[in-house]
Order: sequence, then structure tokens, then C-alpha cells
Amino acid sequence: MNYLEKRILKDGIALNSDVLKVDSFLNHQVDPKLMEWIGDQFYQYFAEYEIDKVVTIESSGISPALFTAYFLNVPLLVLKKQNSVLQSNVYSTTVHSFTKGNDYNLTCSKDYIKEGENILIIDDFLANGEASLGACRIVEMANANVCGVGICIEKSYQPGREKLDNLELRVYSLARIESLEKGKIKILEKI
Repeated sequence: MNYLEKRILKDGIALNSDVLKVDSFLNHQVDPKLMEWIGDQFYQYFAEYEIDKVVTIESSGISPALFTAYFLNVPLLVLKKQNSVLQSNVYSTTVHSFTKGNDYNLTCSKDYIKEGENILIIDDFLANGEASLGACRIVEMANANVCGVGICIEKSYQPGREKLDNLELRVYSLARIESLEKGKIKILEKI
């Protein structure tokens, strides 16, 4: 069992079968030592792909993505969920948030992704895959390459992984959750 999996079992809270609360160490209060470990794990896995830039979506993916970019020695680009003041010079796509039950407009300035760049997408969670797919669409609009998707916590019982696999994307999840029940977290055994 790895560092993140142990931390999930120790401090994560399964509120119900859909919601895993990890805000005490991952996405509200952030443990920098855990983020350093996460960044190093993604670095080790994706280093051979000659990544030019790490991309994440505001705001929960920023901490793990920043440490990943640091280890890869490349810039971090944060995609915005709100309309940009540069409306005429952005890539834009609509993403449905399963957690919040609404759609949002994901944007990125055209100045920050260049044609042909190799992009690594990092996010805190993978559930239904909509956020990662939205980030992929932005990268594709720029004629850049999605070299992989790094996920801190994957809810393996939801369809996100299958959607990304169907696009033949390299997906690397540090912790895969097999199931959640109120008060009970089950980690997917490694094969």
C-alpha cells in the first residue's frame, strides 16, 4: 500500500457511495510532503514522455500538478472554470460537473499551449472523467498532444477510466478506490 492510499484510509471520510472527503490533506488543507511524494510519483511514471507542460483545472488539482511540474522542470498551466477577461483569445469547452450537478465553461488562453507540445494532465480525482476529457479537448484545440493523465484518486467503480481508456490515453492513478460506503473505503487491489 502506497503513501496516498494509507493517508486515504487514515484520514479520508466516505460520506456515502459517491463522496470521498479528503479535504484535510489533499484539496482544502494541503499536506506539502504528500504533494511532494505525489509529484515525484508522476514524475517517475511520465518522465520518459518528454513533457513540455503540465496542465490542471482550477483549483483542487493545482497542488499535485505544481509538484509534478516542479519535478519535470516544466511550466504548470491552470485551466480556468470561469470566463476569462480575454474572451476572444481563448480555447473553451463546456464540462459537466457530476459532483456539483452543473456545467461550467473551461477556458485557456491561446498564448499558453503551443502546437505540437507534449502535455501531461494532472487532477485530484477521476470519477466520470468529464474534467479530464474537457482538459483533453482544450489541448486538442491547440493541436498539442496529450501524453498522459495523472490522477491522485480514481473512483474505479465510476466510468471515467473507461472513457479515457477508450481514447487510448495513458492513465496513471496513484490510488484506485474499489468502493465507498458510508464510513467504509475499499482500495482496489493492485494486479
